[in-house]
Parts: sequence; structure tokens; C-alpha cells
Amino acid sequence: MSAPIAADLPAKVETPFRRLASEFVEDPLAVIGAVVLAIILLVAIFAPLISPQNPYDLSKLDILESRLPPGAKSMDGMTFWLGTDGQGRDMLSGIFYGLRTSLAVGVFSGICAMAVGMAAGLVAAYLGGRTETLIMRLVDLQLSFPTILIALILLAVLGQGVGKIILALVIVQWAYYARTIRGTALVERRREYVEAAVCLGLSQPRIIFNHILPNCMPPMIVIGTVQVASAIALEATLSFLGIGLPITEPSLGLLIANGFEYLLSGRYWISFFPGIALLVTIVSINLVGDQLRDVLNPRLKR
Repeated sequence: MSAPIAADLPAKVETPFRRLASEFVEDPLAVIGAVVLAIILLVAIFAPLISPQNPYDLSKLDILESRLPPGAKSMDGMTFWLGTDGQGRDMLSGIFYGLRTSLAVGVFSGICAMAVGMAAGLVAAYLGGRTETLIMRLVDLQLSFPTILIALILLAVLGQGVGKIILALVIVQWAYYARTIRGTALVERRREYVEAAVCLGLSQPRIIFNHILPNCMPPMIVIGTVQVASAIALEATLSFLGIGLPITEPSLGLLIANGFEYLLSGRYWISFFPGIALLVTIVSINLVGDQLRDVLNPRLKR
């Protein structure tokens, strides 16, 4: 009697999200990367609440407490767990605020670059002809130059600032999205559902954004994670060179640059700890992106 009853029970429905989640957790490194990335995001979001001090509040700084080693105490009893920099700022607080700025620049520039690149790639794939030729020639021209060289030239013209470096990163990154989504959209454009939509007389914008775009999103998600990590690294490089964010803005690249002159004197912690924070952030994003690539496209699974 038990067998027929068990057979009558409804099978557990597996949603696409649950299936993707179950496949994602198969890689322990990806899970570790996701957990570390979640911690970094929480630290960045709540940096003003959990930081021991505001490292950019001049009234809270004391030059007599500059370049203190990790574990040293201030005159008021505060412990600098990662030491202080040349201006007497707590390195732990500086890293928290630096993560906040670096992640904001990387995420916002990635979203804007994805929007511009997706629009250009979809229009090129759907319209074809001279429009496609023009857009793809612009993409090929930009990708033929080193990314950092284009960013250096743009920031030399635009100047320093958060908004300006986001604009520069959007300009240097949109071509990656455009090329990827154009290739995916070319395949989707020849599908039966697109031909049916054309026969029904639907408008071109509706076909592009309601029918083709949703089926092109999986590779865009993977490219987006990689480009966010690339944007964070590029922003840190530009800030280290002194042409990215101004010195009044917290950034991991600026923190590393501030301690570069003290390396030979043995005060390694001023550059070392921000460098470790930058490395862990980029590696965790890449681990998540690699696993997303394998989950969303099993043919690329290693």
C-alpha cells in the first residue's frame, strides 16, 4: 500500500533559481568567494557605522600618531589594529572607507557601461548593414588600444573626481559588452520567436528589448562581474598614479600610494593592508564570475 501512496505524491518542483543555486554551490572556491564578497559589501555599506574613526575628518586626526605600527594605541586609548598612515589616520578605517568608494566606482561604471554596450550591440545585431558596420568599427578601434592608455588620456582631459573617473571607465568598457551581446543577439535574431514577432507587426524596439534582450542576459551577467573587478583594479591603478580620485576621496589605490614612499623605511603596513584588501576583493569577484560562467553556460565548464 505504501508504494502507490508514495507514487501519488507530487514531485518537488525545481525552479530555475534553485537549480542555478544548487549548481553554484558545487564549487567550494566559488562559495568562499561569494561569502567573502558578501562580507566586503556589508563592510563597505556600513563603513561609517563600524569604522573606529572617520579617517577623513581632520578634527579627529593627530599628526603625532602618524606611522604607528599595527596594534599601537593612541593617546586616548584607541587601538590601531592595522596601524596608521603618514597623516595619522587609522588604516582599518581607511580600508573600510576605501572599499566603499572602490566598489561604488566599479559597480556604477559597470552598470552604465553594460547599458551603453548592450544598447549598441543590440542595435548593431538587429539592424545590420551600415549601422552594424559603423558600431563594430568603433568597437574594434577602441579595443585595439590598451584600456589604461585610453583612461589616462580621458582623465588628463576631464580631471579628477568620482563622476569623471566613472565616465572614463564607462567609455573604456562599453566596447566589451557591445561585442559580446552583438554575437549573442545575431544568433537570437534568427530564432523562430523573433520571426513570429516580425510577422505580427511588432515594433523594432519592442522586439529588441522584450524578446531578444532577455535571452542575451546570461553572458552579460558573467561579463559584468569580470568588468566590475577590472574597473576596481583600473581605478586603483589610476588613483595610485595620481590622476584618478582626488586625495580627499577615500580609495584603496590612494591608500596604497600614500604608503609607497614609506616602504623602504620599513613601514610596510601603510601599503600592504590596502593592497591585500584590493587583492581579496578582486579575487572574490572573479571566483564568483567564473562559477556563474560555468553555471549559465555548461559548455564552458572546465
